[in-house]
Amino acid sequence: MRIIESSASEPLFAANTSQNIQLKTVADFRVRPQVALAAGRGSSGPAGNQAVEPRDELFLSSVNSVRDDMAKALPSWVQPFLTWLTAKPVTGEAAKQTSAVYHVSTATLATVAGVALSVAAVLAGGFWLALLPVGWILTASGMGKLQAVVYHHCSHDTVFKNRHLHGYVGDLLSGLLLLKHFPTYRREHLRHHNARHQFSQDDEFQQFIERTARLVPGADRAALRRRVLYSLISPRFHFRFLKGRLESCFPEDVPQRNTVVLLSWTAVIVGMAAAGAMIPFILAWVVPVTVLLNVGTALRIFVEHRIPDQLNLRRRDRWFVTEATAGVFCGCPVPAPAQRSMATWSAWWAEMLTLHLLTRVFVLVGDAPAHDYHHRFPASAGWANHIHERQRDVANGCPSYPQNYIEHWGLLSAIDDLVTGLSKIGHEEPVVTVESKAA
Repeated sequence: MRIIESSASEPLFAANTSQNIQLKTVADFRVRPQVALAAGRGSSGPAGNQAVEPRDELFLSSVNSVRDDMAKALPSWVQPFLTWLTAKPVTGEAAKQTSAVYHVSTATLATVAGVALSVAAVLAGGFWLALLPVGWILTASGMGKLQAVVYHHCSHDTVFKNRHLHGYVGDLLSGLLLLKHFPTYRREHLRHHNARHQFSQDDEFQQFIERTARLVPGADRAALRRRVLYSLISPRFHFRFLKGRLESCFPEDVPQRNTVVLLSWTAVIVGMAAAGAMIPFILAWVVPVTVLLNVGTALRIFVEHRIPDQLNLRRRDRWFVTEATAGVFCGCPVPAPAQRSMATWSAWWAEMLTLHLLTRVFVLVGDAPAHDYHHRFPASAGWANHIHERQRDVANGCPSYPQNYIEHWGLLSAIDDLVTGLSKIGHEEPVVTVESKAA
């Protein structure tokens, strides 16, 4: 049993300390923010409190061993590609500056190129249909970047120098990709960055996890893993997700805007039908903007946050921020020196150029691998150089926060961490509060 001090006159839980405390949702952990840290093990945190250590299976980013081992074992000419693929630079690597315009441009070009390739494959038919999946991935990559990078950072006003453009571009992407009405998204997303609001019942992450994906906190890990897989292939999930997207895209309080968007979509559909191009339109645009965007978005949301333990869920300070997110990098450790052979290197490259490359272009697009950096510095324009900005903060010891970054290598590792955190809700040892002497 762990004990924490509270300056509140009312305990966080009832005095009952039995092991059968039932906590049915992540939001059940919401309490007043005055709670201090546990008087347990860990390094000293802010205001003299004791910090909660991160989970044993995770490690802080103060050591860059996985990426540095790649640099030691592989030639220099492949390092720029590995930096982009993993979203992790080698220690001491010179920063390559990119701008927000670069991300907007590459997202747009990928979308246009993917649609063009898909249309060409469908019209050519025969053997050329083998290129359709390539076109789908390219289109979904561009759409995902337009959504997760451009649309998202427009809500923070950190994409364009002209601040008015953020609203225009955000609303354009909302109608084009069937995303939440942008002013509503901006308001809700900025509230999501408030640590006291995160994991509450009306938090966007919480709503997706429990209402759309229907991951039940407290369920066993195997059941949660099955539910994650089910979410990707289930027609019911895709119907639920798309229905929610459409409802949020067309709120009742903006009828004029809704009319413009609906008329635009109607004009495109009628034009495609009149030209006899409905099949290319459905395959090149509708499939990516519905099913594929659903899958990419779901996988990305599954790894955007991790569930802290009970103590950190009660704390709504900077320690909570450091525990609620983690970097997710696309790669795996190189073979150990004693195990390096043609077979092990072939297996390593095969994994890097299939699973991790697909993850990078389809799921963790743009600055998504560094979502923890974004939550620590949400208003920073440095997101455009996320690879090096995050690493620079890591190397400096992250002075703005009480502990350095947590990281995962591989999408599956990050998903499993979410599953593990959800499975522990309601099953951790109870926490009893005592009245603070200073109260």
